[in-house]
Amino acid sequence: MLPPPPAKHKLLTVTQHLLRGLGFFLCGCRNKCGMTHSTKAFSLVELSIVLVILGLLVGGVLSGQSLIRAAELRSVSTDFQRYSAAVFTFRDKYFALPGDMPNATQFWGVAGGTGSNAACSNTVSTTTATCNGNGNGETSGTWVAYDENYFAWKHLANAGLVEGSYAGSYNGLTPADVLTRLVPRAKISNAGIMFWREPLSDQGWSGGDSANTRSFIRLAAVYMGVDAPPRVGSVVLRPEEAWNIDTKMDDGVPGTGSLTVYAGTGCGTTSVVSTSVYALTNNSILCIIDYRYAN
Repeated sequence: MLPPPPAKHKLLTVTQHLLRGLGFFLCGCRNKCGMTHSTKAFSLVELSIVLVILGLLVGGVLSGQSLIRAAELRSVSTDFQRYSAAVFTFRDKYFALPGDMPNATQFWGVAGGTGSNAACSNTVSTTTATCNGNGNGETSGTWVAYDENYFAWKHLANAGLVEGSYAGSYNGLTPADVLTRLVPRAKISNAGIMFWREPLSDQGWSGGDSANTRSFIRLAAVYMGVDAPPRVGSVVLRPEEAWNIDTKMDDGVPGTGSLTVYAGTGCGTTSVVSTSVYALTNNSILCIIDYRYAN
């Protein structure tokens, strides 16, 4: 199922209907006032009325779009906090992180294979059946379908901690499936929330620290790569929008604290996140943001 159109399209549709109604109103007034069909143009008064109404409509549309975008940005922090709470609730109940849980199939059944290998995680599940994690204390994986990051959402849904029905694997899924069957859809258009964990050096941290890693929840758009199936991993926010969320939730710096950015996207002023600041003069969509819920 394709994602619904952005709310701003609804505002444009309303505006179109209002303009059409305005045209009918003016034409009706001219007929009622005894004007003949031979009249070729509107009067200055009529044109002035139209211009005033158009100005009000354009201002209303722009204000409405700004309000909608502000609401979408506020929802990001809500999603990060809600899903982080779900992770900790899951850990308290099952003594493991979602996705990493080594005995998940004992609770919900085996999706494929033996439950703890690539054959299992390459199987798209339509029931509660799932796969085991390796139990190493982190929800991790790679870009291939054998990935704790993706069937973590199935574990959370099976535990009743998040809404939705998740496949656990993107094997065979289409781009339209990503935000309905692979990861939760964010309020921002074409964006979803995923788990991820990677070396600090991969995120652009100084010192080339490839041994230490960070676990986080990532907000990103659907990405169509040439080397893999569709997944969540593309830029989704402007630098000012990322800075706004970071300032409200954390410290307003792209490379420190619990909320950071992915270095390779150009969201900051340098490619090294830990020495960068947000590129606030750039109004392009450049940012992927990560919320650290655990070390």
